[in-house]
Amino acid sequence: MDYLFSVALMVHIVAAVGVIGLVLVQHGKGADMGAAFGSGASGSLFGATGSANFLSRATAVLATIFFVTSLSLAYLASSKPKTAGSVMQDAVKSAPVPAPAAGGADQGTSPTDPDSKARDIPK
Repeated sequence: MDYLFSVALMVHIVAAVGVIGLVLVQHGKGADMGAAFGSGASGSLFGATGSANFLSRATAVLATIFFVTSLSLAYLASSKPKTAGSVMQDAVKSAPVPAPAAGGADQGTSPTDPDSKARDIPK
């Protein structure tokens, strides 16, 4: 199943890049007026109207492939078997935090090391 997902993902990426490239290569509707005044569109590889027809069909085919691979990737991702339990069951078990000693930190005891410079400041 992972092999099929990888193949569908690669086809999806190639189709996406192809659609982007073909859309960027195509001329807009406003470019037709410039072609009428001799901008050199008739000297293209596909002729005056052949390039628009070819590019629009290629874009439609790649857009259809992109759509189909999007649906197939969604289906393949949703049909993977669910793992039993929750994510937290596999988390690292930690030891509980010990409770503070009786009396707490409010007693103001002196440090255990008599040479320590940390001393209680008189109030």
